[in-house]
Amino acid sequence: MPAAARAPEVAAALKLPFAEQIAFFRGKLGRLVPTAKWTDLWQQEHDVAFMVAGATKADLLADLAEAVDKAIADGETLDKFRQRFGEIVQKHGWHGWTGEGTQAGRAWRTRIIYQTNLSTSYAAGRLAQLRQAGFKYWVYKHSGAEHPRLQHKAWHGLTLPADHPFWQAHYPPNGWGCGCRVVGANGPAGAKLLGGDPSYDTPPPGWDAIDRRTGEPPGIDKGWGYMPGATAADRLHGLVPRMADNPPAGTNRPIGPLVGRRCADRSSRGAAARLPALARAPCAGAPAARAVRCDAHAQAPDSRRAMPVPTSSTQPPIWRTVSAPARRA
Repeated sequence: MPAAARAPEVAAALKLPFAEQIAFFRGKLGRLVPTAKWTDLWQQEHDVAFMVAGATKADLLADLAEAVDKAIADGETLDKFRQRFGEIVQKHGWHGWTGEGTQAGRAWRTRIIYQTNLSTSYAAGRLAQLRQAGFKYWVYKHSGAEHPRLQHKAWHGLTLPADHPFWQAHYPPNGWGCGCRVVGANGPAGAKLLGGDPSYDTPPPGWDAIDRRTGEPPGIDKGWGYMPGATAADRLHGLVPRMADNPPAGTNRPIGPLVGRRCADRSSRGAAARLPALARAPCAGAPAARAVRCDAHAQAPDSRRAMPVPTSSTQPPIWRTVSAPARRA
């Protein structure tokens, strides 16, 4: 059965690709943005454009986008994506990318690309479903990782109104490798059935503070303090029939970089046009917003280091971090 034909609630529960997730990702492929570093495309700009940090050539970006699309739409494994990535790098003679040169570096970089695109597209698709269903309450669900980020684990079960400002920065994923998610309910009883705690109806103290080292609230990695899909969720359902069952065969060439955090409006020229024309709408700006696997030592593509969070004595223990093994979630 095609991924888009699966019942959305079943697909979400099993972490399988579903129609809104696929449509969200394909809705970005009309804008392939050449970049030098991962911060060149910022937060909700990712809702309307595709990038891989350091990839600047048109056909290279097109092939990378196609490989990610197969990972999302066909449910391909990380190992399969790594195989495709290696073939693409060799085909285009791409050198100088972060992680090149060692097996560990390549494994790290391919995991970052794979996980980030799968988790943000999943989150955006779920957001569209949550909004369409009109759930009154949203419940924060921790991934259940063996070695969790303590901040993310502390939010587990938090049950808040769907329009609570907490979600603008804390709708997951909340960092590199984060696997947390949100489920919806129409009342306390429904929230409890889904693992929520109706009595946990206020975020922990300090949730809206800003860590000067990351520019985000405590527990959120730099660049992740927004709500993936927020600028696209309301239009996703109209895109599903056109995009979710339309398997790609390539993509347009890049249309140029983002300038001043606004999408360039000029159209691509001489495009390979191998993928369907997806997301032709202009890149609309949106207010800053935010936030599904939690890896406490997942690393940002440029620094290879996790961004720390505050541990001052004035903060409740709930925000503290502790040393942990290399893989955490």
